Amino acid sequence: MSAIPVRQNHRRNRARRLAIGAAVVVAVAGMNGPALYRFGSEQYHEYKINRPDYKAANGHWGFLDVPAKFKINSIHASLLHTGKVLLIAGSGNNQKNFDAGKFESILWDPKDNSYKMIPTPKDMFCSGHTQLPDGNLLVAGGTKRYEKLKGDVTKAGGLMIVHNEDPDKPITLPAGTMFTGKENGKTFVSKDPVLVEKAKKVFDPATGAFLRTEPGLGRIYVEARKSGARYETGTEDNYRVHGMKGSDARNVYGIAQKLALDKKDFQGIRDAFEFDPVAEKYIKVDPMNEARWYPTLTTLEDGKVLALSGLDEIGQIVPGKDEIYDPETKKWEYTGIIRKFPTYPAIFLMDNGKLFYSGSNAGYGPADVGRDPGVWDLETNTFDKIPGLSDADQMETSATVMLPPAQDQKFMVIGGGGVGESKKSSEKSRLVDLKDADPRFEDGPALDKGTRYPSASLMPDDSLLVTGGSEDYRGRGGTDILQARLYDPKSDTYKRVADPAVGRNYHSGSVLLPDGRVMIFGSDPLFSDKANTKPGTFEQRIEIYTPPYLFRDERPELTDGPKEIERGGSAVFKTKDAASIKTAKLMRPSAVTHVTDVEQRSIALDMKKTAEGIEVTVPENSALVPSGWYMLFVTDDKGTPSEAVWVDVP
Repeated sequence: MSAIPVRQNHRRNRARRLAIGAAVVVAVAGMNGPALYRFGSEQYHEYKINRPDYKAANGHWGFLDVPAKFKINSIHASLLHTGKVLLIAGSGNNQKNFDAGKFESILWDPKDNSYKMIPTPKDMFCSGHTQLPDGNLLVAGGTKRYEKLKGDVTKAGGLMIVHNEDPDKPITLPAGTMFTGKENGKTFVSKDPVLVEKAKKVFDPATGAFLRTEPGLGRIYVEARKSGARYETGTEDNYRVHGMKGSDARNVYGIAQKLALDKKDFQGIRDAFEFDPVAEKYIKVDPMNEARWYPTLTTLEDGKVLALSGLDEIGQIVPGKDEIYDPETKKWEYTGIIRKFPTYPAIFLMDNGKLFYSGSNAGYGPADVGRDPGVWDLETNTFDKIPGLSDADQMETSATVMLPPAQDQKFMVIGGGGVGESKKSSEKSRLVDLKDADPRFEDGPALDKGTRYPSASLMPDDSLLVTGGSEDYRGRGGTDILQARLYDPKSDTYKRVADPAVGRNYHSGSVLLPDGRVMIFGSDPLFSDKANTKPGTFEQRIEIYTPPYLFRDERPELTDGPKEIERGGSAVFKTKDAASIKTAKLMRPSAVTHVTDVEQRSIALDMKKTAEGIEVTVPENSALVPSGWYMLFVTDDKGTPSEAVWVDVP
């Protein structure tokens, strides 16, 4: 066997190759230093946030594994007494979905991470929703027509006020009714039917003498029969109604201001449904008297539901015509009260049955109408304004929370921005104690940045999770805020915790789950890049925040107890270690949209320990506990909460 020849200078050549290789590595590293640093930083970040000690101090974020066919543009979310979460998109703020009649809802079960697509009969995008006494969810309002910006409008149109001077009968005009101007001679067509009430005779209350007849009125949207600027009108005109004969032709007429190619806002619908959590389907109920897009629904002390605000079928703010839904009769009735608010006003039920308006809202409406916070007495329709807001012009898209315990009647308003597409945003947290003799807002601890659309969820340990939002309108300029904090009402301080992975702005929200975790959903940015050059896409990923208290060794457990507790009544629940139990509370399940959940509250319960476990008592005279389903949580001496058990308060 021949020997392998040894190459001359082998070691020297190998050294030279190693030197050249090292130089190349150094050069590549120099060119790609930021990328390598980011890679290293990301790896370290993942290592850090997954350490047990970090989770125990800051909690942890993770993505929900949603199968592709169940990913929707979730804009509304409600926790049901079955423990499942109803996510509603409707058309999902997507014109193509709306035009195609593609309206979506899904039902998610946190227990086994299963999903179910729910047939959705109407476009519930920008509806209102709230829990009913029997555990059903009332969903009312939504979208009849998407907005059209100036330049996209091809047919002149606008609001027609139809008058009826006949005191003996109302009149209904069908869709397609034509109106021709007396002076301009131009003809417009109604898009929907309209009921015009009969005229009202007015008499002198002192003498009984007849004074005048006030015509009945109806509001309808009309547009020209053909496209083009030539069909616009410039001034107010009276309009003859086609098809009217005899006295009807004299008594019924229209009046309209300018009918033009201006921007046309979203329009609302009257439709209302109850979602049955057991049958897992929508059930149609009596429609509202007013069409509403962006309404607020607030449950009252007697279990009835107040509906207010929203854009009507014309695309204008509903003119203060509030109405109430009776779950027993499934019917709506006007309150007879006129009070105007912007869309999605944050209206909370108070302990005494009155209503608190925090000033938070979601946007549409005049900048100078209905934006002052205050306490509203429905019985007398009196409204006592609450002063002290240091940035009253930045309450739009803020979040409002009733701090625990709800009986203390302390509220917190977080972040917010200027009206409309304003670049203003507030970092403030404002606090008000409604039990003060002279309540007024005071500034509390501040966030790091001005924050529009912050989500705020009450936790069963009485802390408050504040997360997400953006500095600018709908995340413009890449301004989403990837931060989360826990607020402690006792110390009035924020503590920074683990950061979420996804930015959340407009059309986002959060829901407390029965196991103590929090679900964060939605976000509808205008743009997907910092330079604002690429259109944004709706965020369909859902994150789950697991709080620090779920990384402790053990948590209390309620092992047995009744499913029903009367108001003012008591009930015994078994637990493994009653001696360690310190607090018990009822928490109303979430019904959230546009970051504010007016139903969210934590009601402290009187508690005493028994041989079997704990005995809790539900407040008897508090309006804060209307009939319905609640989550019952207990916490131990470390503040660790149990998993919730569901109880019905009839």
